Amino acid sequence: MHSSQRISRVAIIGFGEVGGIFGIDLAKQGIEVSVFDIMLASETHRTQMLSKAGSCGVKAEVSLRDCLRHANLVISAVTASSALDVAHEAGQLLRSDQMFLDINSVSPETKRKAAAIIESKSGNGGARFVEAAVMAAVPGKRLNVPMLLGGVHAEAASNSLRSLGMNTTPLSGQIGVASAVKMCRSVLIKGLEALTVECLFAARQYGAEDEVLESLAATYPAMGWKERLPDYLISRIAEHGRRRAAELREVAQTLQEVAVDPTMALAAAQRQEQLADDLVESNLQVLRADQFSWRKLADELVPRRRHRPAD
Repeated sequence: MHSSQRISRVAIIGFGEVGGIFGIDLAKQGIEVSVFDIMLASETHRTQMLSKAGSCGVKAEVSLRDCLRHANLVISAVTASSALDVAHEAGQLLRSDQMFLDINSVSPETKRKAAAIIESKSGNGGARFVEAAVMAAVPGKRLNVPMLLGGVHAEAASNSLRSLGMNTTPLSGQIGVASAVKMCRSVLIKGLEALTVECLFAARQYGAEDEVLESLAATYPAMGWKERLPDYLISRIAEHGRRRAAELREVAQTLQEVAVDPTMALAAAQRQEQLADDLVESNLQVLRADQFSWRKLADELVPRRRHRPAD
């Protein structure tokens, strides 16, 4: 897809939270959107996925080939562990007039590998690979979520994507720089989430949470420790802990690639995954963000862990 061409057809690989939000927002503009997800091949999940596609105004395809066939723009929005597999499969099917926008949360080296796969396997010289690093939570800002772009096609791609209402900024002509920004930032953001769980769950059991939050608010008055920040940070883990743990392991890989020991990143991944496991084991449902209460969650989970029989 050349920069002068209008994007009229979009294919989204991965129809999870991000794929669904992007699908809705693009379809509302009159863009033809097709989606593909491995869940569509599952008898257990197929009906649910088809229903979701219908409510989003997009067309669910049962094969990746059919999904990609007519698209100007292909968006890869899958889990970190699936990013390279998708690049391999899509690379066999893409044409040189298509743009492949990789928005997955993976390490710079993984992005470079995906770019090499797409550009070498696609027909007629390779599809245009564009690295994208999503720099905020998608549910809040939706299609307008800020994204940093990388690669030789980043600037031209940004112009085309902005015409769709996407908030893109070309950062570098090299693949990997944009992802490095996201991954290094995630050490702090996802680490802060994990630290907040440990800090406040323990404080709640001692009856000291109000004083702890008061102290944090006095030290960092602009962050919102006495407002919704604790609920927001912990709700992100409660809702997406397993996925965020996988992303943190990509963060760890990012650090290891430049000889930095990922001690904190790996510990944060363990904490995020542990909370996700505890929710499943306790059969607790995560409330919507506007109803979420970290205090209620701590009251449910911590006593159960305290009285859990030893293995």
